[in-house]
Amino acid sequence: MNVEVGGFFGLLLLICVIYAIIKTVQSKAGTGTKVIWVVVLLLLPFLGFILWLLFGPK
Repeated sequence: MNVEVGGFFGLLLLICVIYAIIKTVQSKAGTGTKVIWVVVLLLLPFLGFILWLLFGPK
C-alpha cells in the first residue's frame, strides 16, 4: 500500500510541475525569467512548485 500512495503523490507532483512549466512558458514574463523558473521546477520539483505558486510569474 505504501508504494501505491507514493506513486499517486509522485504522479500528482509530476502533473503539477508540468502545469507550472506550461503556465510559465505561456506567461508574459521575460525569457530569462521563464528559463530560471523552468530550471527551478525541473531541479527542485516539490519546492520549486511551491515557490512558483508563491512567487511565479502571474
